[in-house]
Amino acid sequence: MEAVCEQFNEEEEAGVDAAAMLWSIQEAVERQTLQIGVSACGATAVVDVLKALGVDVAPEEADRCVQTRLRRNESPLPDYLLSRSEAGATHAQLIQGAQDASDGKVIGRFFHLHPRRQIRLIPWLAHWIRKGAIPVATMNMQRAVPEGEEVPDAWHHQLIFGVAPKAVFMTNPLDVVSEDEVHQRLCSDSVLLVRREDVLQRVTPHCSLSDLPESRSDLRWQALDVEGQVRRMVLEEEQEQDQPKLVHITIPAAYSSGITLFALQESELGRELLDAPELPLL
Repeated sequence: MEAVCEQFNEEEEAGVDAAAMLWSIQEAVERQTLQIGVSACGATAVVDVLKALGVDVAPEEADRCVQTRLRRNESPLPDYLLSRSEAGATHAQLIQGAQDASDGKVIGRFFHLHPRRQIRLIPWLAHWIRKGAIPVATMNMQRAVPEGEEVPDAWHHQLIFGVAPKAVFMTNPLDVVSEDEVHQRLCSDSVLLVRREDVLQRVTPHCSLSDLPESRSDLRWQALDVEGQVRRMVLEEEQEQDQPKLVHITIPAAYSSGITLFALQESELGRELLDAPELPLL
């Protein structure tokens, strides 16, 4: 937390006019909601969105309205992979969840950032934050992984409580991340990396790879050849060769990378958000 404060002070000195904050660092420490459950980062963000807009909702109610999906860890491989592609929540679930949990008082508008858009992320976020909008980032955390660190296991939703020159301030966890790092995670195809061990431990004699979702005419599963990736992993184990092995398989993900902006529905800002054009492609 001390490092976050120091970073904020440095950015503040570099250009106060470029900063836009919903909460101060201390307010974020006091007001942020920590993860409320397994795979519930989206519902956690919705709790803080509603809080910031003056609507108090119990975390359990927010989670119920968001309809967080869980991993089916005990399922055979085909169903496990399907559950991994959907676990947590999409931006659409966050928008619907915030609307339902607030009895229609809060609306959200999602802005796609993939494929890459013509946008300067910090000024764009600052513009909306100053107007009173509450941003939530939907990010592929498997992008822009610092060298030497383990690749995270999931996408993530985080409320953005402020920006400064080249820095973004977020909750759950409370953190400051460089603009470039955030932008890379916000501009990702809808895919998820699944760890080798999570795949191989579910390959059993009774596991039929023909039951993978691609057999149901889902073109994304076919295009990624998920069945072929799994077969390659299995073959690598059987041959035990001293060659590099697949560390992950890549599967389709239900999520889209970008920013959801929330506001009170009966407000000028709410109407402005709904009328705002899509961000132009680069």
